[in-house]
Amino acid sequence: MTRRGRQPLARRAASVTFHAFCGLIFLFLLLPLIVVVPISFSDSTYLQFPPPRYSLRWYREFLGDPNWLDAAWRSLKIGVTTGVMATALGTLISISLVRGSYPGKSALEQFVMAPIALPSIVYSVAAYKLFSTFQLVGSWQGIALAHTIHALPLVVLVVGSSLRTIDVSTELAAQGLGASWITAVRRITLPQIRPALVSAAFIAFISSFDELVIAMFLGGINVTLPKKMFDSIMYEIDPTIAAVSVLQIALVVIVLLVIGRLGTGVRPTA
Repeated sequence: MTRRGRQPLARRAASVTFHAFCGLIFLFLLLPLIVVVPISFSDSTYLQFPPPRYSLRWYREFLGDPNWLDAAWRSLKIGVTTGVMATALGTLISISLVRGSYPGKSALEQFVMAPIALPSIVYSVAAYKLFSTFQLVGSWQGIALAHTIHALPLVVLVVGSSLRTIDVSTELAAQGLGASWITAVRRITLPQIRPALVSAAFIAFISSFDELVIAMFLGGINVTLPKKMFDSIMYEIDPTIAAVSVLQIALVVIVLLVIGRLGTGVRPTA
């Protein structure tokens, strides 16, 4: 075999080796998620793999327990509120950072990105100190507000990246034809970045729905689903946790599929 013929063969071998190595890494990371699925369908009274018998017992336990359902609905309510608030506020900040030119813009960007750089425990302690002053500790509204601030950097990153890819001349042209700045943004800019807005909202929702540390500090008696799971693991371990985990994984996978379907890019304009 000639040297020229050996080069494509070597590249294919390297590609197969690389993909096999990546596959093994993904399998190692996903293995706990794969194991928890059959455990959730176990008929055993404790976590056991492989299950001795299969049953929907623990899903019925979850759906029939008002404490679990209250925690799940509270997490959904907080997650949806966080998604809406973080997307609305993050979009305004993104437009300011991308389109604006004013003193202190760099400082504002660093301030907005600060929550993503801080450890959750540090942010939670600071939020507890601040929110206790305004009597927001123990309310779902306080958790939603804290989650909104924590998810804000993610929204700014997604929406800001999308804003930088669109042509600002269409927005300026609309203003030149008599439209106000707000009208130009609402009719020209926002429709072009709609996929990024939807993706940012879902990402903010996921970050809130799966968050534990902030809820532990600010929740009080208003237990969220991750906090309920944590308490259940601390005091009693039964396969209901596995069933709830599978439902959480399914919800996150659905959200990720929606994000992947919509994408974060810009819709082509005519």
